[in-house]
Amino acid sequence: MAIVKIPYSKGFIDLEVSERNLIGVLESKAHHFKTEDDQVTIAKKALENPIGSPRLRDLAKGKNNIVIITSDHTRPVPSKITMPLLLEEIRNGNPEAEITILIATGFHRLTTHEEMVNKFGEEIVKNEKLVNHDCRDKNSLVDVGILPSGGKLILNKLAMEADLLVSEGFIEPHFFAGFSGGRKSVLPGVASETTVLANHCSKFIASEYARAGTLEGNPLHKDMVYAAEAANLAFILNVVIDSEKRIINAFAGHRTAAHETGCEFVSKLASVKAQPADIAITSNGGYPLDQNIYQSVKGMTAAEATAKENGVIIIAAACNDGHGGEAFYNTFLENTTAQSIMDKIMQIPMESTIPDQWESQILARILINYKVILVTDQCDPKMVTDMHMLHAYTLEEALKMAYEIKGADATVTVVPDGVSVIVQK
Repeated sequence: MAIVKIPYSKGFIDLEVSERNLIGVLESKAHHFKTEDDQVTIAKKALENPIGSPRLRDLAKGKNNIVIITSDHTRPVPSKITMPLLLEEIRNGNPEAEITILIATGFHRLTTHEEMVNKFGEEIVKNEKLVNHDCRDKNSLVDVGILPSGGKLILNKLAMEADLLVSEGFIEPHFFAGFSGGRKSVLPGVASETTVLANHCSKFIASEYARAGTLEGNPLHKDMVYAAEAANLAFILNVVIDSEKRIINAFAGHRTAAHETGCEFVSKLASVKAQPADIAITSNGGYPLDQNIYQSVKGMTAAEATAKENGVIIIAAACNDGHGGEAFYNTFLENTTAQSIMDKIMQIPMESTIPDQWESQILARILINYKVILVTDQCDPKMVTDMHMLHAYTLEEALKMAYEIKGADATVTVVPDGVSVIVQK
């Protein structure tokens, strides 16, 4: 019997699977990447050796109004390490600068005070100016222009009025933007509801290039790059993390050059060859990404890439915060089949994109072709079944259900951390 550790909530759960059935375990090399430097040193070295840009301390000279865009509570960016370094670097160049930390909530709910303390630490929350971006607050937004796709580009006023705009984030494979990090801090990070909806339209999500690990030809990425340029995002610090959310590398400097260099590094570590199987088992990388069903669709796409047609996908995700999007949940609650959901979504034009449509579209795509079993003991099972999935409390229970569907001799591929890999067919 093989035992594979699966990230779940703030820990791991053991998956036991017979070696007779198991044909592959697909893991990012990032989880086993060794570095001699500690996390602070890695980030410091990146700031000291920026890619395609002067040092941040030099950029900060003479700038009075500096804004740092940071990720929200749904992203495992190690801000307790990176934010103090960014603040120190800026103040070394300009001790008198007024600095605002702008939390890039994108289309998510606002980050709570408790979540801020958990993410940044009490000292930063107490002593620095933190502002939640609210994509629906028209008074905090400004019209910037038109995206290459034709959608309206409306961004946060604080970001647009900054003398110097900086962002921090992390780089991992992203299920439709190619990679996280870099330009995503602006779009969707600090964009308006209107802009996010246009960028996440059904046509773009359906593109064959809107997949993990793909930037070239990706229509969402093209809009995101344009938005970052329009906002004059001047400097980024993006880290790469392992399965324990520890920094293993960092890339700082120009918004495009530093990000692309980081993406190349991640791609080499994260790319794995698909092992087509009757049953594909995965996770959403544990906390904070597995807090809700909405986010957990990401991990499902990794299993989708290695599951045989009409196979079974098992995903372990705590989903302690519920479905993660009212419109997302209602789409499945109010429709009887995934195909009917997909048919309706594909008829919606860009300018009429509805909230959470993209997540519904991708989940519907998966459910049309696979049975999905969601493993959680922290979420109402009815919520899971309302969304056309099967529910199990444990991996053992889920695997038993999957064997009943596909047979006792069914092959199994495990992707322990579905959001950390690029599964190549």
